[in-house]
Amino acid sequence: MIKDKDLTQTPIAVEDLTVAYRDEPVLWDVDVTVPEGTLMAIVGPNGAGKSTLIKTILGLMKPSAGRVLVYGKPYPQQRHLVAYVPQRGSVDWDFPTNALDVVIMGRYGHLGWIRRPGSSDRALALESLRKVGMEAFAERQISQLSGGQQQRVFLARALVQNAQIYLMDEPFQGVDATTEKAIIDVLRTLKSEGRTVVVVHHDLETVPEYFDHVLLLNVRAIASGEVSTTFTPENLRLAYGGRMDLLLDGARR
Repeated sequence: MIKDKDLTQTPIAVEDLTVAYRDEPVLWDVDVTVPEGTLMAIVGPNGAGKSTLIKTILGLMKPSAGRVLVYGKPYPQQRHLVAYVPQRGSVDWDFPTNALDVVIMGRYGHLGWIRRPGSSDRALALESLRKVGMEAFAERQISQLSGGQQQRVFLARALVQNAQIYLMDEPFQGVDATTEKAIIDVLRTLKSEGRTVVVVHHDLETVPEYFDHVLLLNVRAIASGEVSTTFTPENLRLAYGGRMDLLLDGARR
């Protein structure tokens, strides 16, 4: 456990965290610290609690035990420092709005719900769309965009918040190669600016290429730390069991 005096320098500290659905633990006694300025992957098998961990950090789920601190304080006091990109499948893409308006929604945390977005907010939204290669689609209805394009719009919505911490739930899932490259380029830029990025990720083969830190999760935290020392065959077998060899063999084909 980190000493409380050090927590103000720690983007995310998860301590003794247990989360349950109908008395069935989904996360059990999880401890993990996310260092500042890192690009961290959360990996583990289906049902390991990866998305649950992200949602609990965001206060969307209530823990049965333990605590989550963002720079030493509960999330509600620090929400202005955090941006979130949910799974694309959890979003209603039939909602009648265009890409630019979706991105501008990311400014509401700064504006409040009374003030209307102004020209400066629109300019920031267009700049965020440019960063993900979607400026030309600003007026396009989101329902008319491809899956990869929709994902980039949601990434732009997170960027326009100018956060210190970015939490992303499977941003690479089901996207095309162009979108995957656009996303990882943005993530690397955020890291170079000293931001902290935590990504739920499923592709084991790209973990060493894309990330510098990793959390291996399977209800419990199996291991957490730098990819070079943590993303090992031994830890992967502890997280995935006998399925690990099959997963890696499939990734190599």
